[in-house]
Amino acid sequence: MVSDTAPDLVSAQPLILAFDTSAAHCAAALVRGEAVIARRDEAMDRGQAERLLTMLEEMLAEAGSGWAALDGIGVVTGPGNFTGVRLAVAAARGLALALGIPAVGVSVFEALADRPGEVTITIADKRGRFSQAFHNGSPLGPPSEVTDEASAGPSRADTVVVARIAARRLATASPPAPLYLRPADALPSSDPVPVLLDDA
Repeated sequence: MVSDTAPDLVSAQPLILAFDTSAAHCAAALVRGEAVIARRDEAMDRGQAERLLTMLEEMLAEAGSGWAALDGIGVVTGPGNFTGVRLAVAAARGLALALGIPAVGVSVFEALADRPGEVTITIADKRGRFSQAFHNGSPLGPPSEVTDEASAGPSRADTVVVARIAARRLATASPPAPLYLRPADALPSSDPVPVLLDDA
């Protein structure tokens, strides 16, 4: 028998929009508690900057919701593509500021480790392998590079999991920041910084 208070309990859960552009995809989920209201996952090598906000608006419209209904934003902070991570984090911070709600950053490591017990997550890319240990979902230290052939699991975060982690952290959220395991490949220009007319 379903309790008469069940709808109230569901509606009391925060409504979280989480998204990820850290690799060759644009993914998002709209989640309230255990209910997954909408989700998208579109593969794309480029174009995330043009697609992200439109995709989020489409999801909200299809769910019969809107920006004002959100209680928080969840965003994947990396590791991943340098530009993609910067895009997602900047979008999350901008939306949070405009809507007056918290934005919560969740790393791929944290999303993959969100379960009871002790677990070590290893992520590999073309330049190496990094591991991070967790206990009951809490990190025991920062990610560190590993030189052995430790088995590496998936390097993508599930945006539904990201949304649920964000919901638990709303009260203690600080502005999300990118997680870079290495510096960017591109070096800063050696040319002098141009003088802006406003500063002249």
